[in-house]
Amino acid sequence: MKEIRIHARAGQGAITTATILGYAYFIEGKFPYAFPNFGAARMGAPMNAFVRVDNKPVRLRSQIYEPDYLLISDATLLRGFNCFKGFKDNGIAIINEHEDFPIPEHKPAQQIYVVPAQAIAMETIGRPLSNTALLGAFVAATSELKLDSLLESIKHRFSGKAAEQNLLAARKGYDYIVPKKTAQPKKALAVAK
Repeated sequence: MKEIRIHARAGQGAITTATILGYAYFIEGKFPYAFPNFGAARMGAPMNAFVRVDNKPVRLRSQIYEPDYLLISDATLLRGFNCFKGFKDNGIAIINEHEDFPIPEHKPAQQIYVVPAQAIAMETIGRPLSNTALLGAFVAATSELKLDSLLESIKHRFSGKAAEQNLLAARKGYDYIVPKKTAQPKKALAVAK
């Protein structure tokens, strides 16, 4: 089983992110389970969304405490919360932030990728909705899914102009990470700036 934890603020699309990701896994014949966790129900409050995926039905319904993968939609959360708590030793994290963002301390085998997903979203969507760019980066960094599966899931969630814009954002997020991943030695620390 693979477990993904998404850190965001309410209103940043974390539930949509988890839903799109879960459906992409479903397209590939996996059994995903996507769900949110809210604290205070107000715009901007820190919140989490989770995705569990396996080759058999997922029965576990608790929060994810030891994620294989992290998606951090808002890097300001790193200041007040330990987003890396329980993060597996060989995990992969994708952080939405500008290119010169300082990489948080982490274990040597953990891979941390920084992608300017919000800038990509502003360029492609015209709004700071970074979820599909982050998901494109996730696909490139983890090789968990085919890009085509993610794009199909985005088409399932959006239609018309919104679909076109989000498809472009996902592709740009993917394309941003690919050269950074291929430049990394297999066993070395994989940090993309």
